[in-house]
Amino acid sequence: MEGLAASGLAEAMTNGGTPEPRGRLRSAGLLLATVAAGLQAGTYFIFGFGVMPGLALGDDRTFVAAMQQFNVSFMNPWFLGSFLAAPLLALVAVVLHLGTRSATLHWAVVGFLGAAATFVVTGVVHIPLNEAIDAAGPPDRISDLGAVRAAHEATWVSWNLVRVLTSTASLAALAYASLRCRPSTSSS
Repeated sequence: MEGLAASGLAEAMTNGGTPEPRGRLRSAGLLLATVAAGLQAGTYFIFGFGVMPGLALGDDRTFVAAMQQFNVSFMNPWFLGSFLAAPLLALVAVVLHLGTRSATLHWAVVGFLGAAATFVVTGVVHIPLNEAIDAAGPPDRISDLGAVRAAHEATWVSWNLVRVLTSTASLAALAYASLRCRPSTSSS
C-alpha cells in the first residue's frame, strides 16, 4: 500500500473515489518519461563504465571497427525511439503539469532539462565524432588507425560521462516527480 499511497491511488480507494482523468494522464506522462530517461541513462552508463573501458584495452583496429559498427547498429527503431522519446516525453510531462504550481512540475522541468542536455551533447559532440570515424573508411584501408582513434576516443569518452550525468539527473528528477505526483480524486 505504501507505493499506492505515493501515487494517491490509496487515498482515492479509501474515499471511494477514482483519480480524475487529468490526474491519471499526468501520472502516466511522468511514468513514461521516467522509463525513457532510464533507458537512456542505462545506455550511456553501460557505454561509460563497460563498453568503452573494454575497447580501451584493445588495439586501434578493434577500436575503430567497433565504433563504426556501433554507428550502424544504433540506427534502429528501438534506440532511436528511446533517444527521441526521453526529451519529448519529459516535455510532455512538464506540459501536463503546467498550471499546477506544484513541486512535481519543478522536478519534471529539471528532468526535461537533463534529457534535453543529453540530446544536445549527443547532437553537438557524439554525432559529429561518429560521422568522422565513419568517414575515415574501412579499418583495413586506413593508413594510420592510431590517429583516427586518437581523434575520437578521449573526446567521445569524456563527453559520454557528461551524458551519464545529465541522463541520470533526468531519471532521478522524473522519478522523484513521479513519487510526488498525486492525482486528484472525484467520487464515483
